[in-house]
Amino acid sequence: MANLKELRNRISSVGSTMQITSAMKMVSAAKLSKAQDAITKMRPYADTLTELLQNLSASLDGQSDSPLTVQRDVKNVLIIAISSNKGLAGAFNSNIVKQVKNLATGRFKNESISLACIGKKAYEVLNAKSYIVDYHNEEMVNKLTYQEVAEFTEKIMNDFETETYDQVVLIYNHFKNAGTQIVLTEDFLPIKQEQQEVDFNSSQVDYIFEPEKQEIIKELIPKSLKMQLFKALRDSIASEHGARMTAMHKATDNAKELRDDLKLSYNKARQAAITNEILEIVAGAEALSD
Repeated sequence: MANLKELRNRISSVGSTMQITSAMKMVSAAKLSKAQDAITKMRPYADTLTELLQNLSASLDGQSDSPLTVQRDVKNVLIIAISSNKGLAGAFNSNIVKQVKNLATGRFKNESISLACIGKKAYEVLNAKSYIVDYHNEEMVNKLTYQEVAEFTEKIMNDFETETYDQVVLIYNHFKNAGTQIVLTEDFLPIKQEQQEVDFNSSQVDYIFEPEKQEIIKELIPKSLKMQLFKALRDSIASEHGARMTAMHKATDNAKELRDDLKLSYNKARQAAITNEILEIVAGAEALSD
């Protein structure tokens, strides 16, 4: 059994750790509230824009002359992996890395794979595993702005149009609630035009087109892609704070449990030491009386 001094040091160390994890939990909770509000307000606009694009595409019988809708034989794939710059968030980052590896060894095992890593943690792991990382950006996570996302998306679209990549896939954590983050894999490019019947003359869908549908779609597709990536980053940021808050909550609870166990061990050791001292005194007194 450890001596009393060692137990006191361990109790003090665990107490300090518990204070840190508790503080980190409160910071993450405050950041989560802001990030959750941002993604909640953004989703209706993004979903409506996507729905409008799908309806317009369907009205053209799936025929569009946008280069972003061209389906080619897939030889070169770009995977956009969104992670965080900091750890201590449970399996938040490792799940992204795991999904990238699953795609590399499964769906795209016969294709040439390149990566675009947004965030530090996924980049550090995947780059060390000898994956080809064509793009790496950490600041986009630290200070998210639509303008920076739009510029990055335009670069990706240009690479797709010039056939640098035949397919682009997006991987990120979708925010469901503070305790649940779902890893999503979305096909980013090319845009898939769904075949469905849409009656634009019905009372439910009543549109007046100005200019022509084709021109509107050409404008909507880049905006939709930029919004899709921006929403994914918003989702990821909210998921990160939720995952870290949950991880720090569990760490605080574990530290409290460990501290209580150490205190119990300390009290038992102290009681045993006191008992031994009493026995020694009694034995000494009896020896003197003899």
